[in-house]
Amino acid sequence: MKKADRIQNEVIQRFGDAYRSFGLNKLMGHIIALLIYSPEPLSLDDIAGKLGRSKGPVSQIVRRLKDRHLIRKVWQPENNRKDFYEIEPDVFENAFKNNLDLIRKNKKIAENLIDFSKDSDNNLTFSKRLNEMQDFYRLMEKHFQNFIDDWEKQKSKYK
Repeated sequence: MKKADRIQNEVIQRFGDAYRSFGLNKLMGHIIALLIYSPEPLSLDDIAGKLGRSKGPVSQIVRRLKDRHLIRKVWQPENNRKDFYEIEPDVFENAFKNNLDLIRKNKKIAENLIDFSKDSDNNLTFSKRLNEMQDFYRLMEKHFQNFIDDWEKQKSKYK
């Protein structure tokens, strides 16, 4: 096995493990890694073949990754009958923003539950926990937003 193939396999394995540790589908990590490593856009057939997977699950995961703005479909004039995919230029920032969206949703859940249970005979423990949840996600949102603002100042060196 060539060194380049060993490196590619290692990258794919590590991304799969990382995605799995975040509670996501391991195949998502494999596809992201493959597209990060690939200098050229790849078709669904290419992705499935290189990962040794069937086209159905690869197609489903590609759709999810596209919806999350982690990969994008690109046009290949020499082969206009197939869809080709490449990594989004802002893949890491977009992944981080996806996490920020989850934080905002959790903060909104806390806010809604606090409003919903305001005028009830709510137990004190539950009220405290809801307030803690709301404060926790507010602080996370603030720090995530600060990070994105700092990243905006720095990312131009990679463009």
